[in-house]
Amino acid sequence: MAEIVLVRHGQTEWSANGRHTSYTDLELTGEGEAQARRAGERLGARTFAAVLSSPRKRALRTAELAGLKVTEVTEDLAEWDYGVYEGITTSEIRETRPDWTLWADGCPSGESPEQIGERLDRVLARARELLSGGDVALIGHGHSLRVTGARWVGLPPSAGGLLKLDTATVSVLGFEHEVDPVITTWNAPC
Repeated sequence: MAEIVLVRHGQTEWSANGRHTSYTDLELTGEGEAQARRAGERLGARTFAAVLSSPRKRALRTAELAGLKVTEVTEDLAEWDYGVYEGITTSEIRETRPDWTLWADGCPSGESPEQIGERLDRVLARARELLSGGDVALIGHGHSLRVTGARWVGLPPSAGGLLKLDTATVSVLGFEHEVDPVITTWNAPC
């Protein structure tokens, strides 16, 4: 059975500092570029029928350095829209909202868990269409790919909070008994 391979982009200055980064289009750090190359090594000689990517530079550059030819760019794979929380850390947010959690509350002027879940359901529907041709890679971001994993196994978007995902890691979504969606690999370091 074909699988969906999730690749989180390599490190950026903001991901290294824990700053929420959605629409700010940052480059990879030197370490992020090295991580992306290692992700490509981890994927080895695996071939993909399709490679879908977020339009952000950090995702597209990760795909390039990993040796993946992007076949489709979609805004649906972009990171969670953090709205007014763009560029700040969870600790800074909790200075004024001590009980805040992205997974339950979403972001003011940004996305709710339900909204990002709808976007990533579209990505998964598209990936399922493409699986008949072979494996499909999705190149994206930490929170959005965590939601993707949760939605794949039928959990609500908020369950992505239970799935830690580091930069430049590989995760695999597949099937058990050829029909039941499962997570076969998660947060595998490169």
